[in-house]
Amino acid sequence: MDNTTFGNADDFRKMDPWRIFRIMAEFIEGFEAMAHIHRGISIFGSARTPEGDPFYAEARKLAGILTKEGYTVITGGGPGIMEAANRGAKEAGGESIGLNIDLPFEQDPNPYIGKLLSFRYFFCRKVMFSKYSQAIVTFPGGFGTMDELFEHLTLIQTMKIPTMPIILVGVDFWKGMLEWVDKTVLKEHSYISPPDLNIFRLVDTAEEAAAELREWLPKTLPNRTSGRHVPKK
Repeated sequence: MDNTTFGNADDFRKMDPWRIFRIMAEFIEGFEAMAHIHRGISIFGSARTPEGDPFYAEARKLAGILTKEGYTVITGGGPGIMEAANRGAKEAGGESIGLNIDLPFEQDPNPYIGKLLSFRYFFCRKVMFSKYSQAIVTFPGGFGTMDELFEHLTLIQTMKIPTMPIILVGVDFWKGMLEWVDKTVLKEHSYISPPDLNIFRLVDTAEEAAAELREWLPKTLPNRTSGRHVPKK
């Protein structure tokens, strides 16, 4: 590492032992705040999606549907798709949670969050999504959305977390990536196995996403830390 990147690199590394306490504090605060969540569904998507975008409307609608069906909506707490989901949950009279991340841009908390938790570290925040979500719904987005999506695909594929539904919303947006995964990653190189393509489902609307979740999820959901749910074929 170039010593000019973060000032004096040696001084930066000397702070690592003390940084552990900050990391522990984020985990403890997160676990305490989220302990009551047993029917959570995380909604991911771009922070740059404007209110007039069709995906904003679909995320808002889906959050309302899920809220009325007894789920807690969990988002990254920022603008765009995250705002739409928190907004839809609030309008439906339900609880929603925003797991915000401290960034130099794009990530001011939206005004529709029911409960706000702020994180300094991405990995602490992602543990909260993984631990307290019964399903993941991913709308179109950029690097951050892709990171959250592939993190959960990897954790499910490697059986590090219980199986849960992964729903991708937006056929035109995702189809190029999925064609590449099928043709190049699977068939050409065998870097994944055919069953790995069954981890996720592709839909176009809030209603279709809700229907997939109803099919996959049991009526009474187990605690994510103690049960393993295998999606229906």
